[in-house]
Amino acid sequence: MSAVTSRRGDIWQRFAVAIPYLWLLIFFLAPFAIILKISVADPIMAQPPFTPAFSDAGGLQISADNYVFLLTDKLYAITYLKSVLMALSATALCLLLGFPIAYGIARAESGTRNILLLLIVLPFWISFLLRVYAWMGLLNNYGVINNLLMWLGITEQPIPMMYTDFAIYIGLVYSYLPFMILPLYATLERMNLDLVEAAQDLGATSSRAFWDITWPLARPGVIAGSLLVFIPATGEYVIPYLLGGPESLLIGRVLFDEFFVNRDWPLAAAVAIVLVVLVVIPIVLLQRYQAKAAEQTA
Repeated sequence: MSAVTSRRGDIWQRFAVAIPYLWLLIFFLAPFAIILKISVADPIMAQPPFTPAFSDAGGLQISADNYVFLLTDKLYAITYLKSVLMALSATALCLLLGFPIAYGIARAESGTRNILLLLIVLPFWISFLLRVYAWMGLLNNYGVINNLLMWLGITEQPIPMMYTDFAIYIGLVYSYLPFMILPLYATLERMNLDLVEAAQDLGATSSRAFWDITWPLARPGVIAGSLLVFIPATGEYVIPYLLGGPESLLIGRVLFDEFFVNRDWPLAAAVAIVLVVLVVIPIVLLQRYQAKAAEQTA
């Protein structure tokens, strides 16, 4: 009976492990394979608007022309670079704002902590689109902010804030700041304050204790929060479209236009594949760095 029970336990363990792999296979790898297949096709005016993988004679027909076009066209290179730089800047701003907020919540009393966490999570109860529209009402030329500034006499004319990079940064930081705060809070809440007190008792200043004790212990939360902000911010479409206007050519907007305006599905698929590669490579390098760091400390 023990052997049978052990065999059943092994089967259930393998089944439980197989479920997430099956989920990734169906909802990530399979769609990725489809997009990859489309990216090596040629566009045609038909449904679907791309050539099949095999010709009528049964031969494989694939083309790398879409990737060559992406590498030779400066517009796409500039768009990728601007999207990555804007996502990095938004991630840095979220970290600068989110770290002290997360630290304050982690050190607050239990009752106050729950209220503060509720305030952080509360915006998720409202539609993301409605929140972005609310910022449009705040930032436009005769919105709340400009009307208040003119009423106070600070400015005589409205300050142009809508349809600028400033408005995009506001939208990105506002929308993704909770994704930075929550991982940081989860890390800082488990930190032992006795270590900081011991460092200060030994003569370390507050800043020295922060960089030697708090920051290394908070690094896993910093990395997790930065990834949670950077990855979706790189391909963001709604915020640049509504707050940045038609001149904000970020990669999410270009991807949408290639699919639904130009109807060039192969080129759009190639744009998506390159975007995935740009996001995945830093994650892989970061994981290798963490693995080497763990081996050195072990």
